[in-house]
Amino acid sequence: MPRYYFDVMSGNSVLEDMEGSELVDLNHAVAEALEDARALMSEAVRQGHDISDGSIVIRNGDRTLLKVIRFTDALDRKS
Repeated sequence: MPRYYFDVMSGNSVLEDMEGSELVDLNHAVAEALEDARALMSEAVRQGHDISDGSIVIRNGDRTLLKVIRFTDALDRKS
């Protein structure tokens, strides 16, 4: 199974994922990143912080950038 890395970017800070996760494919990695973004934003809101400008960068085992998930992509924006 391929390994994916999820680097978290918020403001000028980058938290590099050094372990990664083995997932079936990129679609599963995107689902994982969206779940992580929701969890990170929820915790930030509880602490009174707005980190909605952040993102999660998905990389493969070679550390090649595959996709960028903006935290706002994790929100269900219904009118």
